[in-house]
Amino acid sequence: MPHILIIDPQFAEDPDIERSVAGPDVAFEIMRPGSGEVGKDALRRADAVLNCRSRHLLPAAHIEAMEHVRIIAQDGVGFNHIDIAAAARRGIPVCNTPDYGTREVADHAMALLLSLTRGVTAYNNRLLVRDDAWSTLALALPPVRRLGDQTLGLVGLGRIGTAMALRARAFGLNVVFHDPYLPAGHELGLGLGRADKLDALLGRSDIVSIHCPLTDETAGLFDDRNLSAMKPGGILINTARGGIVDLDAVQRALSSGHLCAAALDVLPREPLDRAHPLIAAWSASEAWLEGRLLLTPHAAFYSPESLADMRRLSMLAIVEFLQKGRLRSCVNLRLLAQNGHFQAEWAAGQA
Repeated sequence: MPHILIIDPQFAEDPDIERSVAGPDVAFEIMRPGSGEVGKDALRRADAVLNCRSRHLLPAAHIEAMEHVRIIAQDGVGFNHIDIAAAARRGIPVCNTPDYGTREVADHAMALLLSLTRGVTAYNNRLLVRDDAWSTLALALPPVRRLGDQTLGLVGLGRIGTAMALRARAFGLNVVFHDPYLPAGHELGLGLGRADKLDALLGRSDIVSIHCPLTDETAGLFDDRNLSAMKPGGILINTARGGIVDLDAVQRALSSGHLCAAALDVLPREPLDRAHPLIAAWSASEAWLEGRLLLTPHAAFYSPESLADMRRLSMLAIVEFLQKGRLRSCVNLRLLAQNGHFQAEWAAGQA
């Protein structure tokens, strides 16, 4: 009977969805370490590991403890917290779950854009405490602008970036993107503009929305240099990964006024660090930030439906491999091949 270890699941009690996918001939072990260390004894007992939160690192030392593990699945899209090279050396495929939450994240990014450019949150907050907020004179907010006059720049045009492009087009925005991994002409089928260089995208975009993964290449990508390359008065939206954006640089760009506004669903440190000067100023409702900074709690992925999809699809990745030897959405397939572990049937179902 396969023994599947589920680390810190996003369900309270019974793994009902997981059991419905895996069937009765599977034993589940559920570990709830909170923000603590993942125990190696449990890793030694497992035939498969389902890691549910990115706060739990699976470095090489943990992977070395996996005596029987045949597959690791991440309950979500990001996998930079897993040492996929160490797993490949052991012949362990690592799969993520990219085919859930696409609509939710794109909806959330669009909602952040609309809230800033229409002043929704700021107006609501003013009305809570100020009677004079009903005056036309009180409506002026720096990010509020006509969307049809704006260009939205997308950093990354994968599933979510494409969904965001379609939503933005419906609101009349001009949409361009930068994605060096897409083939030439990809933009023509969607009717979008393309910037071959990030600098070119930043220089022509009034609003920039990030939809790329966190990798060695993109870590700290939005630093002082790239924020200064944005158009003066630009807006930054990040629903991807917190490590892509340098929060200190955002503070400097907002303070100088070069960056008009930012909306961040993800942060370099989560939960949020209230001691950080920018977050402290936001938390204190300092006047200079009014209407210019929105924070949400890494919630872009969430709806009850998307959470159920995530649980079902991540377990499906494990079950299909254990029962049929097929892989779906394997993120270290190339590394497995380099280490002599590739099997032709593993390529079936790759996204």
